[in-house]
Formats: sequence, structure tokens, C-alpha cells
Amino acid sequence: MPDETPDLAEVRLAKLRQIEALGLDPWGQRFDGAQPIGQIRALPMEPFDDAKPGPKVRAAGRVVRYRTGGKLLFLEIWDQTGRVQLMLRINKLTETEWKVAQLLDLGDLIGVDGEFGKTKTGEPTIQATGLTFLTKSLEPHPKDVFGMGDEEYRLRHRYLDMIYTPDTLRRAHQRVTIIRTIRTHLDGLGFMEVETPTLHAIAGGAAAKPFGTHHNALDIDLFVRIALELPLKRLLVGGIEKVYEMGRVFRNEGISRKHNPEFTMLELYQAYGDYRAMMDLTEGLIVACVDALGDSRTIAYGEKTVNFAPPFQRAKYADLFKQFVGCDMADEVAVRAAARAENVALEVEPAKGAPKVAKAHDVLVQELFEDLVEEKLVGPVFVYDYPASLCPLTKRKRDNPAIAERFELYVHRMELANAYTELNDPITQEATFSQQLAGLPEDDSMAKMDHDFIRALRHGMPPAGGLGIGIDRLVMLLTNTQTIRDVILFPLLRPEAK
Repeated sequence: MPDETPDLAEVRLAKLRQIEALGLDPWGQRFDGAQPIGQIRALPMEPFDDAKPGPKVRAAGRVVRYRTGGKLLFLEIWDQTGRVQLMLRINKLTETEWKVAQLLDLGDLIGVDGEFGKTKTGEPTIQATGLTFLTKSLEPHPKDVFGMGDEEYRLRHRYLDMIYTPDTLRRAHQRVTIIRTIRTHLDGLGFMEVETPTLHAIAGGAAAKPFGTHHNALDIDLFVRIALELPLKRLLVGGIEKVYEMGRVFRNEGISRKHNPEFTMLELYQAYGDYRAMMDLTEGLIVACVDALGDSRTIAYGEKTVNFAPPFQRAKYADLFKQFVGCDMADEVAVRAAARAENVALEVEPAKGAPKVAKAHDVLVQELFEDLVEEKLVGPVFVYDYPASLCPLTKRKRDNPAIAERFELYVHRMELANAYTELNDPITQEATFSQQLAGLPEDDSMAKMDHDFIRALRHGMPPAGGLGIGIDRLVMLLTNTQTIRDVILFPLLRPEAK
């Protein structure tokens, strides 16, 4: 009988020694030809009959259930495709194999050869004719229906969570499907996937606090990237007209249901496109991912549903602001009055000893949008034409320089994608950078201008559309997951208390 008590690890170690004494390697050897359990369970299945044997199968997996009955043992083993019951009879195994069967614990890995069929109760079962010990688990595993309910425990023991929480493994497989679909879709449109540096001398491409490090050989401070944007635009200058990267990005900021300091970002740029071309591309890309996961374009998200049938709704930022805030976003007096009514601070929190400074008009507009508009965005909806001062890397509308050609895609209040008609004018770009950096202390990691990027623009970057999609949030939405920590296999956690 396997031990199931957390303080009996020494019992497992003793069993390991007994397995060694039988002349077997408790850490296993090569085991070829194992069929996925899901594939085995799909085979024709008849009641066991010695006169009419069922299909011969070979499987490998982890013991997740174990019950004994004298000369008959019933186990259940698991692999990433499913579970199956094993029936071990003393008269069907060698003496050594039967002894090994008595030494099994929950969590051990075994291989089995046998006949597939069903028991009298109709349970799909492999009747073993051979047993191979593959690896001893020295730590107790949780019982099948207990031990995995605590979120902190699940996240710290993700390897166990994947075994005993089916949704965790399902999400991992679906994430792979989504990422593979994105690559296939973009490759089919002629995009080239590239890799750009993770370590940057200047933290650029986003307004976010970076993680810093130091390179000893060159004796220089570096930053772990907060965005993929600026290197990819340099490649546009260099002639890669459709380019993308899917990579890890790091921001030294908070953790929440929708934020993790390390996350996966897709960024792409298309020469001779604009933000409307990016809307079409985004729509096609997300619909392709939805189709890859199932047969319906209407999917569940929590207690709600999302209909991804194209075309997605498109709405102007200014129109939504007026609808839900109740005033024109260009009306400074009305915006400040709305901010007071919603208890939005009208002044920037000053540094110690510094005088208070009034918030810029567009900053108040955006804070009101976040508070009063975003919660109403069911979507999928493309919100487009943002205040230009919020978008330093974005081309302005020719007939209204106060508006930037930018959109964000929202679904159930969650921002999924951000896209621009890219600013390729080096003179305007340098001016907006200077304005953005004005007032920042010199030692601020965000206070440095990327002069090489400006120089690249001066060599001529084609007009282009650019798009960024947070992959983790997209996976959350498409897998009906309410927290980003459940779609990242190893989210950031505090060190475990000793």
C-alpha cells in the first residue's frame, strides 16, 4: 500500500533501496514505443476474455491512484493526454514485477505492457502483462481530490498543479496552440520573425520602469527591455518591410490580476501600412486563434460571453468619452469639473518639498476614460484616435494634430492590443521625446533619449503601421481564465518562507 502521509518521505526512500536490491535502477532507463494514453483510450474496447485478447498496448505515466486487493492491484496512471486504469494480477507478471508493484507510491513513474479492454463495470483498463519501473518519487504527492485547492500552493508547485489540476494543463496546451497559430498566420502574410536584444543601454519604447543590471566586462549599466519597439523599427529602416517578434518583456512594476513583471509581447511592423491596416490584421489574427481552439466564435469568459465574429466594433475615443463622461474631451473646464466629481486628483503628487503642479489636460482626460469608459467596453471594440500627447511614437492626423492615429482593442474592459500609424518623422519624433523627458531627473532611467533611434529615422523609415499584443492577456481571454498567473507557467512569487 503506498504511503500518503507527508512526513513519511523516509518510507519512500526505503522503498527505493528495496527496488535497487531487486537489481533495478530506481531512476529508470529508456522506454521506447509508449503510446499516448488518450490514443489508447480511443481504441476499440471489449470485456476482458482470455479466449479473445484485446489490443496490445504500451503506456508510460505517473501513478495517481493505487488500491490493493491481495493478488490483484488497481492503479491509475496519467500522462499529458489523459488517465487510464491498470489492472495488475499476480499471475500475469513476473515475480520481480509483482514485487515492484508492491513498492509503488503515488507519484512514481512506470511503464506497462498489456491488453486494453474494459472491466465488468465498463472502466477502460490496461491488463498488465509487463511492468517497468521508471522513476521513484521521493516526495509525497497530494491525494487525487485534496491538496491542490490553495492557490499559493499550486503556483509554488506548478509541476504538481499540472498533474492534478486538469485546467492548468489544458491552458498550457491552448497557449501553445495560440502562439503557434499567431506565427503561422503572420508567416502566411509574409512577415519575418526576428530576435532583438534583451539588454538595452537605454530603456525605451514604453513609459515603464525597467529592471537594471551591470555588465562587468564593459563596465556599463544596462536595462532589461521594457518593449520590443525601437529595434524592430530600425529593421524597418534596414529593409525588412514586414517584421515581428514574440518575446519576453520586463517591467519593474506592480503585480495584479492582469499584470506580471515578466510577460510575453507580440510586436509587429508593416511598411506602407497604417493603424487601420493594423485593425484588419489584428481582427484576422485573433479570429484565427479563436478558430484554432474550437468550433465557435462565441466563447465564454467568466459568466459572460464574447462574440468574435468579424467585423469587430470600431468607436472613436472622443465619441466614447462624450457618451460616458458627459462632456467634450477638448473642453478643459468641463473635463476638470468631471474630474472633481469623480474624485480624480487635479494635481501631480509632488516630490518632497516641491510645489504642486496641475495635471496636463490630456492626462485628466485619460484618467477619466480609464475610470468611466473602460468599464463599459464589452467588445471586442477598437477604440481609435487618441489624444496625441499620450502617444509620443504615433503619427498625428493631418487635419487635427491634437489627435494621434492610434487604437486599442478592448474586450470586457481588458486592453488586448495597441496599434499606431508609426511616427517616422525624425524632427517631430525628437521634439516629442524632448517634451516627454522634460522635467525628469537626470538619474531617472527613463530620462535618456535614444539618439541612435533618431539617427535611424533620419536615414528614412517607411510609413508604417505597428501593433503590440499582450500574449498573456490574449491567452487569459481565449482560455476563460480570470488571472494572468494561471496562464504563465511560472509567475513571479515572493521567495518561499523558510
